[in-house]
Amino acid sequence: MRVFSANLLALLFLCTCACVLYVWSRLENRLEIHKRKVQELGFKSVHVERSSDLSAKTFRALLAVPAVQKLYFSNRIDFRNVSDGNPVTSANIHYSTSGSEMKSTESEPADQIIEDGIFWSERIEHHLPVAFSGEHARAWRHKALGSRVVSLEPGCGRTSNQLATFSDGTKACVRYGINADQVQGETLSYYLASLLGITNIPPLVLSELDGENEQWASVRRKIDSLQWSGRAIVSLTEWIVNLTGVVTPEPLRQESIGLHPFQEELGNKTMAELLELMQWTDLILFDYLTANFDRLVSNLFSLQWDSRVMERDTSNLLRTPRGDLVFIDNEAGLVHGYRVLDMWEKYHSSVLGSVCLFRRRTAQRVIDMHRSRDTRTRLLQVYRDNEPLAADLGFLSEEHARILQNRVDTLYKHILRCKGKYSQL
Repeated sequence: MRVFSANLLALLFLCTCACVLYVWSRLENRLEIHKRKVQELGFKSVHVERSSDLSAKTFRALLAVPAVQKLYFSNRIDFRNVSDGNPVTSANIHYSTSGSEMKSTESEPADQIIEDGIFWSERIEHHLPVAFSGEHARAWRHKALGSRVVSLEPGCGRTSNQLATFSDGTKACVRYGINADQVQGETLSYYLASLLGITNIPPLVLSELDGENEQWASVRRKIDSLQWSGRAIVSLTEWIVNLTGVVTPEPLRQESIGLHPFQEELGNKTMAELLELMQWTDLILFDYLTANFDRLVSNLFSLQWDSRVMERDTSNLLRTPRGDLVFIDNEAGLVHGYRVLDMWEKYHSSVLGSVCLFRRRTAQRVIDMHRSRDTRTRLLQVYRDNEPLAADLGFLSEEHARILQNRVDTLYKHILRCKGKYSQL
């Protein structure tokens, strides 16, 4: 009886802690969005309204964070992309800039939306503009590394991060992180997205808070007051203004059947609605591969006590005035996500199972990585080719690299199941 009572008290204590963390994270998120709106108004005179009722963050405080594992860099890896035969290097990470803004409000012909049963049509894809092109990303990274930081202030999520202003007045989010693993997860998620051809993540570059690094000389006192380690590696991410919140579309909510290639259900959508749904399918595949629980999956988890969470803005997802979705704050991906995978996997699987409609290019790259079984090698290559501090920050552990390849394989099987149900690849 005593054992039963002790277990019951322990369970009640854990539930109480979870509730406190949930309420606290809601308040933190609301405050952060308010700060972002105020800062954006200082940039432009255009006021962008956002929903006043915002979705909750998840329990990041529950994560255990072991030391980052360093990468041993051997000789240069020479491998070829199985889809086009060209080496994957920084020189050829670029995307087509064709497409138009998502302005159409007329419904699209149902027979021109889907191709080969499970793919968005080429016609629809052609209208999707590139959010952040490879050329833009390279230019921004070069500029960011050469710019002096003149101020640091709150405004980029958790209190350990800061909003940096460069000498030319432009801004970037500085992610310090509770541990270097968070910066690693953010950085590797960015480069995994580039491998998949997903352009919805703002440009990112690493910088070291070294006493000899002139970039940080003007804010050295502020860095000391923040108690940041003197040789820590931080990530700089381009600050994007005029962003608004994004609510989960109806097909992906818990009461719906999911997003499947049914012409009759998609035929009444406008081009803008179809292009947003297309970006959601990329997001779901991306978050599944990285096991990022701090976006749609966290909303699904929160349904236990908040039945209307899907009706509010999705965490870490914003929209530009043109209609591009912006995947921000990916620090929970890969490293953190894999470490707590047992807790979140059923939610990841549920979200993935709700989608059987894909961008052809994204699906093809997943198929290529499954067949060649070299996801780790490809990610390491693009990471090292583009990031001067890659060796210092480190790479995925062998265990996490295996998990990534296994998730690529699982995603490939999911695409095959959709193929068997709806079409031939």
